[in-house]
Amino acid sequence: MEIKNEKQMVVTDNEGKEHLMQILFTYDNEERGTSYVFFYDTEDKDEEVVVMRYLESGELEPIEDDEEYDEVEEVFNAWQDDPKIQELKQDNK
Repeated sequence: MEIKNEKQMVVTDNEGKEHLMQILFTYDNEERGTSYVFFYDTEDKDEEVVVMRYLESGELEPIEDDEEYDEVEEVFNAWQDDPKIQELKQDNK
């Protein structure tokens, strides 16, 4: 993974193809000592949001633990429901 700027990164898939990803936001769980990045593929018309662990080495790692996944899903839902985020979404239409 290569960070392009604070809002974009390039992710290389298993086949070696690079994808430009738009970063929505990051989240740190201090208790777990884990960082997460929420992003989507800029070429994906559905804008499906993906969340992965972000390691200090710059690598991304999938979330496999159900409890951890539930937590990041809750964080994402709270982010979506934030009035400031809703206002930004309306401004971008």
